Amino acid sequence: MEQEKKKLNVEEAFRNFGSSEKGLSDKDVTKNQQTYGYNEIPEKKVSPVLKFLRYMWGPIPWMIEAAIILSFLVKDWTDFWIILLLLFTNAVVGFLEEFQADNAVAALKEKLAISARALRNGQWVNIPSRELVPGDVIRLRMGDIIPADAVVWQGKNIQVDQSALTGESLPVEKNEPDTLFSGSTIKQGETDAVVTAIGVNTYFGKTTSLVEEADTISHFQKAVLKIGNYLIIIALILVVLILTVSLYRGDKFLTLLRFCLVLTIAAIPVAMPTVLSVTMVVGARLLSLKKAVVRKLSSIEEMAGIDVLCCDKTGTLTQNKLAVKEIFSLNDNNNSTVLQFASLASRKENDDSIDIAIFSALGDDKRLNTYNVINFVPFDPVHKRTEAEVESSSGKSFKVSKGAPQVI
Repeated sequence: MEQEKKKLNVEEAFRNFGSSEKGLSDKDVTKNQQTYGYNEIPEKKVSPVLKFLRYMWGPIPWMIEAAIILSFLVKDWTDFWIILLLLFTNAVVGFLEEFQADNAVAALKEKLAISARALRNGQWVNIPSRELVPGDVIRLRMGDIIPADAVVWQGKNIQVDQSALTGESLPVEKNEPDTLFSGSTIKQGETDAVVTAIGVNTYFGKTTSLVEEADTISHFQKAVLKIGNYLIIIALILVVLILTVSLYRGDKFLTLLRFCLVLTIAAIPVAMPTVLSVTMVVGARLLSLKKAVVRKLSSIEEMAGIDVLCCDKTGTLTQNKLAVKEIFSLNDNNNSTVLQFASLASRKENDDSIDIAIFSALGDDKRLNTYNVINFVPFDPVHKRTEAEVESSSGKSFKVSKGAPQVI
């Protein structure tokens, strides 16, 4: 990728963003946040007034508005108020339903927001990824989605899946000081990295900005416009026909307007906008219950029209509810010793689901303080195990390993 030619090394990143091997201080975080903003891609916000008025713009609303004007001209106040009420009912129902759907989607996106493991004030803490700033030291392990552009630090032979950005089918190997791109996934190994770009300044952010600028009309919208245009053309043809006949017969202008009013009202599918809006919003709500984010209501109809959907999934979907159920020990080792060895071959700060289950079963981890982990080799799918070289308080060194049974 061309951007890798302009990559920073770790020392330059530390120097440019006021960071260090102990991460950023609270003061530096505040300063960088004021300079670079939040690690998010801002969405285009539409004024609620414009959203409401949008429901009064289009072929079908135009026909309803034409009927209102005709009712006013002929002073048919009953039809005038009824049609005006229908126009506002369509707009209010559509606006309220879309507003509630937007709130549901916003709440879901907040719930699904990924977190990051960052080094702040010399301590590892979990923070929302939007709070990352350039200069932050983050820890990434296998399966993690990279939350921002970062440069590899203290990591070797890291395999990264960049297919979402580049379409590359195979993972790319990264070593210090290669750049890790936001939106990519760690497929093998683990590393610490220094954040160099966030939000719209990331490679992923710039790509997303280009997509946001694209203005397309969905097949659903084209179909609705086609129906509206068809009804308008038919109504205009009939109005011209009525005008011609009425002028030939010498009818009064007021009578002529009444005929046009009746024809216009008959040609309008008054409930159509409301039915379409409510149907799609109900679909959006049902999808939100299944943790699906619907950005545009028309996309629901687009998805419903798909005959074949090709997708790619790697890894295993779980509920992240792992627990140590039973311990089987050999060679006169008791269960406590096995758990102790397993804990030494794990890292609590990584928040790995298997490691969390082991530390949870261990309970009090103070007894691990008598050991010093000299070297730690993280899990990878080839060797199917983690390894750690440990030194006890007496100076005795030994190795522990945790992984697949057949490998151990």
